Amino acid sequence: MRSLGRWLLAGLVLLLGRGRRPRALPPPEPVLPTSPPSSPRGELLVVALLLLAAAAAVAFVVVYAGSADTQLLGLTLGAALACVAAAFVVAGKRLVPQQEEAEPYPEPAHQPEQEEIARMVEESGSRLTRRRLLAVSAGGAGTALAAAVVTPLASLGPVLDTGRLKRSPWRRGRRLVDADGAPLRAADVLERSLFSAFPEGADRDGLASPIVVVRLDPDDLELPDGRDRWAPEGIVAYSKICTHAACAVSLYRTPLNEPTAPQPALVCPCHFSTFDPAGGGTVLFGPAGRDLPQLPLEIDDEGYLVAGGDFSGPAGPSWWGVRRK
Repeated sequence: MRSLGRWLLAGLVLLLGRGRRPRALPPPEPVLPTSPPSSPRGELLVVALLLLAAAAAVAFVVVYAGSADTQLLGLTLGAALACVAAAFVVAGKRLVPQQEEAEPYPEPAHQPEQEEIARMVEESGSRLTRRRLLAVSAGGAGTALAAAVVTPLASLGPVLDTGRLKRSPWRRGRRLVDADGAPLRAADVLERSLFSAFPEGADRDGLASPIVVVRLDPDDLELPDGRDRWAPEGIVAYSKICTHAACAVSLYRTPLNEPTAPQPALVCPCHFSTFDPAGGGTVLFGPAGRDLPQLPLEIDDEGYLVAGGDFSGPAGPSWWGVRRK
């Protein structure tokens, strides 16, 4: 009987306790003061500044892909960073609640302090009325700035279409023309002078298009094997693109006093890479890592200089050593 009474008492307690709900705990007191109201105008101002930053960053990419004007590049990138900085300042002044503490804020070493900081962050965000718009604007500005930062990496060389580094417009029989498009005669190439030439009818902006042409004494030529016919009347042609850093080989050193002066040489004035025109463009001095590519020349029936084929090697700076292992 006693055990039966205990079972009945336990069942009665369960029935009575099932219908009751646990008493809800009172919400914690807010950590931040509730006096500063939300600022919709401040949120719109932050959004406008972020959108302006994104537009300026996109303008940087457009200018870089187009004219690449250094002043415009600096102006657009500076405007993008200035707008982002202004957005941070406005958000800190008008969107983030301000609170002064009489004592230094303690380090969150214990659980209560960590919970208090979490509540402060949550209460700060509760004042924002356009969270999604702010998030989209911030994401757009960040993406545009990231694109602006990554875009200049394209100047290091093509990543996908690396085959264009090996393309050359020079073919056997293609005439040499000057900057005005006039064909270059062999008789026009004088000693102690440097001439720039381009392939007739081809794009002059190509990496392998510009060449330098000089006339040497045929007796001074010491070209590599197989290039005996590449220099008619002592006229030699080489790529104008330095094999160090793609600068223009635009100086020609000629000796004024034969016994004491150094031999003739093609010089890049940027980093002073020096090449031997009589020896097949070999490096005499400077940081260039390989010889200057030589272009075989011929003289046609009318006395014009024409290409006898393509370069002895790929035209361009030192990255060829990486591409070719």
